[in-house]
Amino acid sequence: MRCPFCGNTDTQVKDSRPAEDHVAIRRRRYCPACAGRFTTYERVQLRDLVVVKKNGRRESFDRDKLERSIRIALQKRPIEAERVDQMISGIVRRLESMGESDIPSDTIGAIVMETLARIDTVAYVRFASVYKNFQAADDFEDFVHELRPPAPNGDG
Repeated sequence: MRCPFCGNTDTQVKDSRPAEDHVAIRRRRYCPACAGRFTTYERVQLRDLVVVKKNGRRESFDRDKLERSIRIALQKRPIEAERVDQMISGIVRRLESMGESDIPSDTIGAIVMETLARIDTVAYVRFASVYKNFQAADDFEDFVHELRPPAPNGDG
């Protein structure tokens, strides 16, 4: 593993332990050349995924991009980092186990929304505002209205 500080390729693993509910391995590394310390994560990758965008463009699936968008939606929400990591790993496993290498971006967005809806309603609405490309306050109002159950009418 190349040292991110000096570029030395001869780094040493000092500690390894399970991470993200045993779906990854966290490794603490040390560089003897510059004495730098850094952490790496090792995960199983079942297949190389390709995201098919709405316009037909194709790009490699980027777990970090997925994580960034979810963390933005969850910003300042009371959700533990470990739970977020488990959620992201679960989404990636679900995508990898679909049996297809080409995954439409709509499918990824729908899975993320479904997962966020179970965890935090505010994050769900935040993500939906970008995913569904809300343009005006009315778009938010309509979306939030769909989330609320109808008010009881007192007939009963």
